[in-house]
Amino acid sequence: MTQHAAILPILIPFVAALLQLAAKGYGIAAQRAIGLAATLLGVAATLWLVLLADDGMVRVYALGDWAAPFGIVLAVDRLAAIMVLLTAVLSAAALLYASAGFDAQGRHFHPLFQLQLVGLQGAFLTGDLFNLFVFFEVMLLASYVLLAHGGGLVRTRAGLAYVALNLAGSALFLIALGMLYGTLGTLNLADVALRLQSSEIDVASARLACILLVAVFALKAALLPLSFWLPHAYAAAGAPVAALFVIMTKVGIVSILRVQAIAFAPAAATADLLDGWLLPLALATVLFAAIGALAAPRLRDLTAWLVLASAGTLLVAPVFSQANVTAAALYYLIQSTFVAVALFLIAERVAVRRGVAADAFQPGPRIHAPWLGLAFLLTAASAVGLPPFAGFLGKLMLLTAVRDSSSAAAIWSVLLFAGLLLMLVLAKGGGRLFWERSPSHPHGSTHPAGWCRSLAVALLVSPALLLVLFAGPVSDYAARAAAQLHDPQAYVAAVLGKQEIARETRP
Repeated sequence: MTQHAAILPILIPFVAALLQLAAKGYGIAAQRAIGLAATLLGVAATLWLVLLADDGMVRVYALGDWAAPFGIVLAVDRLAAIMVLLTAVLSAAALLYASAGFDAQGRHFHPLFQLQLVGLQGAFLTGDLFNLFVFFEVMLLASYVLLAHGGGLVRTRAGLAYVALNLAGSALFLIALGMLYGTLGTLNLADVALRLQSSEIDVASARLACILLVAVFALKAALLPLSFWLPHAYAAAGAPVAALFVIMTKVGIVSILRVQAIAFAPAAATADLLDGWLLPLALATVLFAAIGALAAPRLRDLTAWLVLASAGTLLVAPVFSQANVTAAALYYLIQSTFVAVALFLIAERVAVRRGVAADAFQPGPRIHAPWLGLAFLLTAASAVGLPPFAGFLGKLMLLTAVRDSSSAAAIWSVLLFAGLLLMLVLAKGGGRLFWERSPSHPHGSTHPAGWCRSLAVALLVSPALLLVLFAGPVSDYAARAAAQLHDPQAYVAAVLGKQEIARETRP
């Protein structure tokens, strides 16, 4: 059974989606039961995968028993394992929240939710760039419909822009893959790493194909100037859908990290591919997000800007291609993802409690839910990096890791200044939401949130404290994952083996 562990995070949601389609006639309760059971099983399977991957081996799963680079493979290292576990935990909490009524606002929510999980988990696990494109498309096709779930003009407008931009990105992805295959004769990531080090390739064509590939990943990661779509789309989505969208942004970031560490950095032809442009754009993304947050009219809009700020912060890591910087970024990635997902759910609960005032930053009725205020306080403090919360530790690790670089002053200045702006915005917004009362709206809703929603919020807020209490083990795992990622020879040997690959050239 151990040899099949790599495919379980993909297989479980895929089977669940098929079962939910078959159980459509039994009502939404049956679909909920299948979905919740599948997500819990997914958490167990990915946790097992993390434990297996921590022995330092890269586990390669050849689909159809076709060996790489000719067949499609899944490659599980520590980075892939922790990302699929993070996705499984977040999806379980989001689905629990959605099962309290959000899923009934449209058709086919549950199968689409599971199919988006297939795309997310597959994107983290695949060792083949064309298969990465396939999983991207599965993920995006499901997200197109989920974004519009519940209807409304705002979601329709956001969906049109989101679909148009991502279709353009998909076309660019195909062009990049075609150029890469035409130049190198392979799309297996380990084989790409080998071929880029060959003296026989067309360096100019290879660099162009690789930069197009990075551009696609940068679009998914919302790097400026390709980030204007994110705040509007994420703020328009329903809270459980926005929760999945948060981890979807991390697919682009992890993809850049992986191709840079395994393929680009070791090859003389592409070692400098990210130099001179990625760091300025990453820091500009952070500043753009902080300024955008100042103008956010609602908590959900502000949360979308926080997602963008965290994306810009994380995109600093590939610039350095160093294990200590990557380790700090991984810890920051985990905590910032939990914080953003929790804030999306909190924003919806605040909107329900405040009635017509919703989650707008204006005086409104009193919120009769002290637990909601506490949840907001914990997540907001962690989001801006206040001690002793996980956000503070994540930023401290990242700033410490880059302190000896020539760009340290710029990185420190931008991240600290952006953190100050975000702290002021969240403090002001929280005061208006939870303290300022409007005479025209004296009474808010006292309708209970329900145990599903309350438990989902609690599960997502708790990492703000748990990641501090267990900072040692988590940061140690992140360090081991980063060290393994920055050992491309071990990855290539695990995927391709030690035998010479016979290649044919055709006129």
